[in-house]
Amino acid sequence: MNLLPESGQIAQVFSQATAPAFLLGAVAGPGRPLIPAGSVQAVLLYPPSYVIIGLAAVLAWGLLNIRTAILAVVALGFCLVMDLWRQSMETIALVLVAVVISVVIAVPLGILAARRPRLEAALRPILDVMQTVPPWVYLIPAVIIFSLGQVPAIIATIIYGIPPMLRLTTLGFKQVPNDLLELGQAIGAPPRAILTKIEVPSSMPTLLVGLNQCILLSLSMVVLAGLVGAGGLGAEVTRGLTRMEMGLGLRAGLAIVAVAILLDRLTRAALQRERVPASVE
Repeated sequence: MNLLPESGQIAQVFSQATAPAFLLGAVAGPGRPLIPAGSVQAVLLYPPSYVIIGLAAVLAWGLLNIRTAILAVVALGFCLVMDLWRQSMETIALVLVAVVISVVIAVPLGILAARRPRLEAALRPILDVMQTVPPWVYLIPAVIIFSLGQVPAIIATIIYGIPPMLRLTTLGFKQVPNDLLELGQAIGAPPRAILTKIEVPSSMPTLLVGLNQCILLSLSMVVLAGLVGAGGLGAEVTRGLTRMEMGLGLRAGLAIVAVAILLDRLTRAALQRERVPASVE
């Protein structure tokens, strides 16, 4: 008796029952991308490549410094010269979407864990397991539930990126000086003002370190997600390995390095800019 068809139907019903509403549209159509990632990809791929490079340089120069602007031009220009512009933008879009969702989940939980020791104690073993498990293991349940494509890649990347952001958020808020908190309470500031005016600025350097780690870990997971049909540079690396096309694999690998260096330097430059005023004061 063949149970495979029934098992497949059960898995499909389970995935439709457990998947969030905004993911069902992506699961329903074969090859249809996750809605937020697809929108970000469309925005990045619609203008000509030199427009995106110019905008990235101007933003980096205006918000950070001239060195970061030059780095943005070199890194994105390298992806363009290697004829991997579309794949690079797909990878950046997936990373951006995964990082935003990870931060939205991790920061509130980190703030609650910093204020409630019992919650922190309950989350600690879960985070230990999440950071100990090899990254590609997250792809297995995601593929089982959501099939192949960008959806399992996004889900696995979000899960992989949450622990460092959550831990460093908790650490940053626990390191806020008690004198500042007592001063805010003494002047009668409401809890929301204490959070936004005292705690968040004081913990911003630690939060930026967590954001840096979240971005880099998400990028590594998105590259591995090329194995499940997520597209981007990871798919090019996988294609180069399976077809023994060393040139393609090398070009895609160097493009990944360029994107990783760009994202790392952007967050590091923002961290250094955040620390300079604090050191001056």
